[in-house]
Amino acid sequence: MKNIAIIFAGGSGARMGSGLPKQFIEVEGKPIIIHTLEIFEEHPMIDQIYIACKEDYIRTLEKMVKKNMITKVIRIVAGGATGQHSIYNGLRAAFDDNGPDNLVLIHDGVRPNVTEETISANIMMAKEKGSAITCTKFFETPIVSKNGEIVDESPSRDSFYTAQAPQTFFLGDVMSAHKIIREENPDYEGIIDTCTLMRTVGKTVRLVEGNRGNIKVTTPEDLYMFRAMLEYRETQQALGLSAKDIAEGLNK
Repeated sequence: MKNIAIIFAGGSGARMGSGLPKQFIEVEGKPIIIHTLEIFEEHPMIDQIYIACKEDYIRTLEKMVKKNMITKVIRIVAGGATGQHSIYNGLRAAFDDNGPDNLVLIHDGVRPNVTEETISANIMMAKEKGSAITCTKFFETPIVSKNGEIVDESPSRDSFYTAQAPQTFFLGDVMSAHKIIREENPDYEGIIDTCTLMRTVGKTVRLVEGNRGNIKVTTPEDLYMFRAMLEYRETQQALGLSAKDIAEGLNK
């Protein structure tokens, strides 16, 4: 059985305010998508990588992958009209090449801070239980408002989590779910991620604890945060310090 990363990178960068798709914005000399791919490339449990990319940028991404020696990439396929269409195109390529009895870790191309531990936890949970959704506890106060002006409800946050990525399933299971949804809802209306898709067809999905640093780089604020995180890690490595060491030093 293989562990296959499906990376979707079809965003336009509209919320970033740049003419360049956000996944190709350079940070510390490398595009964000390469930062993401390197994590899966270096993970010892990942066997293959498939990427769904905006069609106009496939050739550009192929050059980037070669330049940065991302050797686990098997195919780069054209994305679709929505994120779910892009994910489906990547899944279909992996399914055609490998068959149903493999795990797929579905991940955003602009989520470059996922840890090795989170990837490993996804694989182990999905192998045992059939699914894994990376989540973090919700620390803010949730508010429900029907009209966007008045607070209708402020439920307890104890049962609230924020879904992240990767989201991990057996390839045959997630392809079957896409088949059902595509017949009933070809535009994937209301399907915001693979967790939603699987729940819509009645599948049980399991939680895996992630970390709050596993951000999705979508806005200029996210970009600043990602740059700060890279600088923080570089400081740790240069000084030979752990995160705990640095935190304790700051508190003195």
